[in-house]
Amino acid sequence: MKDKNIKMRSRRDFIKKMTAASIAASTTTIPVASFLSSCSTEVQKMAASADSVILLWMAGGMAHTETFDPKKYAPFEKGLQTNSVLSTFPKHPTTVDGLEFSEGLQSIGNVMDKGAIIRSYKAADLGFILHTRHQFHWHTCYEPPQSVQAPHIGAWIAKELGPANPVIPPFISIGQRFTMGEAEELKAFHTAGFLGSEYGPFLIPDPSEGLDSVRPPKGMSLKRFEARYKLYKELANKSEVMEQASDYQRESLMRSMEQSYRLLNSPEAKVFDLSLEPKEKYDTYNTGRFGLGCLLAKRLAQNGGRFISVSTEYEPFLGWDTHANGHTRVKQMKKLIDRPVAQLIKDLDESGHLDRTLVILASEFSRDAIMEGRPGEEVRDQARRQPDKIEHIRHYGMHRHFTDGGSILLWGGGVKKGLIYGKTADERPCVSIEKPVVIDQVHQSIYHALGIDSQTHYNVESRPFYTTPDGKGKPILDLFGKEMKA
Repeated sequence: MKDKNIKMRSRRDFIKKMTAASIAASTTTIPVASFLSSCSTEVQKMAASADSVILLWMAGGMAHTETFDPKKYAPFEKGLQTNSVLSTFPKHPTTVDGLEFSEGLQSIGNVMDKGAIIRSYKAADLGFILHTRHQFHWHTCYEPPQSVQAPHIGAWIAKELGPANPVIPPFISIGQRFTMGEAEELKAFHTAGFLGSEYGPFLIPDPSEGLDSVRPPKGMSLKRFEARYKLYKELANKSEVMEQASDYQRESLMRSMEQSYRLLNSPEAKVFDLSLEPKEKYDTYNTGRFGLGCLLAKRLAQNGGRFISVSTEYEPFLGWDTHANGHTRVKQMKKLIDRPVAQLIKDLDESGHLDRTLVILASEFSRDAIMEGRPGEEVRDQARRQPDKIEHIRHYGMHRHFTDGGSILLWGGGVKKGLIYGKTADERPCVSIEKPVVIDQVHQSIYHALGIDSQTHYNVESRPFYTTPDGKGKPILDLFGKEMKA
């Protein structure tokens, strides 16, 4: 009897997992009694230079001076003055004249002749600095909290453009689990919000198990699964949450479940099977879950994925969240991202997909050794005080949140090749001093590449809700056009 109960639970768990793209978001984000009207008829279709987007998310706060915008190198030694530390890695040239990256990112540097870099991104302070709060802002373009559920940028793209392949979910999120600290805060922006569950993310926490997301558990016949799927649909539609939802949201949830079921029975499901890759290629990507996420993103982009996010994963005090052991942790993170990111660009380029795929590498904000926030702004101190002198390797690196400078990398999708946009100061504070860029410009630049008009909006509870606040965001047109010549 015990074994039978275990089997029953595993089957129920699978059905829940198969519809994670819809249920995980809708159980917490369906607005009560909300009304979504059709998009304004004044919005015109624009020419597009990209068909799909891959977002490589450096979760936790990637220090620009330690990665893609290195400053004067200060090697470690006991007694080193903390305020003299700008970069803890030496510089290395890239394939673009005048562009240098810090040590450990040479592979990415070797593909920069195919892309561009923004070196003047300014994150908001949002009152005080919290990772999930800033990640919400980056992914939705709206400051939390909002009176309605703000959609993720991937959901906007899924809604406006629809699936490029009718079987592949138009919005896929890879690499972020929701089983650690700040899980509910992370879920808050992994959603389509008022747009409807069918445009929410198809969640794949572990890319090595991506195929398990689109097939029944071993030992379950398709006929038996179909019967349970039908029952689950009926139960989901009668749930307490769905009773409070609008007709629009209920219909959207049902469509999202149908989409998940359609993928289960499709030959396209093999796209999620990383074992089909040649071993040499697999090994090149396999630096861990992020590297395999890049491999899965490549396969999805080549087979009709519309918006694919791959995260190094946010977990407090791990990954790029370098409050301690900053230099050592960043060294580890570089090993995690350098080879697979470069290989992703090479593979998309060789297959002819890079021209129409916009690849973005970004983080919520940067870091500094001694400064919190930005000069002249009062923000809550989030990091343990650094000693004036560095006596141990754990104090060597960038440990504080810094919002006044940052780097974003872009490839493909009509982006100029070899472009360096913006600049930060060479001395502390390493703030943006030329062509500062804020988040609504980033979002509108992505929409511009995809041919989505900046005035795109929906009326929610009789009020217009734009892709960027009040529809005032403008794309950075200088990012797009002909190749840059050295």
